[in-house]
Amino acid sequence: MLKSPMIKVTLSTVALFASLLFSMTMGAAELDAATVFNCLFVQCSDPLTETLIWQIRFPRVVIAAFCGAGLAVAGAVLQNTTRNPLAEPYLFGVVSGAGLGATIVSIWFKESAGAYLPIAAFLGALFAITIVMFVALSGHAKRIESLLLGGVAVSFMLSAVSQFLLYMGDPFASNRVMFWLMGSLSNTETTHLYWIIPVITIGVLLVYAFHRQLDAILLGDEHAYTLGVPVNALRILMLAICAAITATLVAYCGGIGFVGLMIPHIVRRLFAVTSAILVTGCLFIGAIFLVWVDVLARTLVLGQEIPIGVITSILGSLFFLTLMHKRHA
Repeated sequence: MLKSPMIKVTLSTVALFASLLFSMTMGAAELDAATVFNCLFVQCSDPLTETLIWQIRFPRVVIAAFCGAGLAVAGAVLQNTTRNPLAEPYLFGVVSGAGLGATIVSIWFKESAGAYLPIAAFLGALFAITIVMFVALSGHAKRIESLLLGGVAVSFMLSAVSQFLLYMGDPFASNRVMFWLMGSLSNTETTHLYWIIPVITIGVLLVYAFHRQLDAILLGDEHAYTLGVPVNALRILMLAICAAITATLVAYCGGIGFVGLMIPHIVRRLFAVTSAILVTGCLFIGAIFLVWVDVLARTLVLGQEIPIGVITSILGSLFFLTLMHKRHA
């Protein structure tokens, strides 16, 4: 097994580049790798190929990579910050809040729902995060368990409100929201990267900046306090970073579960548990994972596209059943 982190990062970089390249060859219209490479770095063979690659496949594949990387990093940071191996980005009720925003705009703004849905979903996600952060800052949530339970409670509450509105509203709105909540990259555009890239980049850089303090928290709150780490303030900051990343991704990609829960466990086995190396591994493995899941979503059933969240949920469930079986064997 490879020991050097630099070798692992180099191999991961090559694997990510190859995944991005070959994933763009697959779809309803198949292309060879040479055609895609030439179109990306030299010159496209014809206008149709240029449109297919640069306006359809390239933004979709890049957004899939950033989405996978962002969710994986958020999951790793939450798991290390809370010292809970089951913590994941949707802990805050982000998907439920985004679903509530999507529900409201789908019912009351039917004609322009498609244009306003990402904005409404983002605002709904921020609403959910605000409630959870209020719980985190209150005097009754000094324990990590209280924060986790608060996130679950907010999630159920906002889901109930969404279901009530959908029950009382238009059936077509229900279909739109349900499909969106299952997660899809079919409506992604290059302009979405203008929001996704800065949020993830800033968030990851901040995590790197505090990686030593995060490693101290892994030893326990008391040890971190003796090392001069402001545990509560750092934990709130990390929660806010993960929330911002998740809210942005959910707004444009819908609900894609299990990525932030599953990938950090895989990376810990391949790389390490310390925060800097763990985050680096999650960036690569999370991106590679979701790029190929998206390929499955658009090629598994001929003429149809499977919601990407359905596939990640199936794979995540199988992963954890296998993990539980090995631990109890």
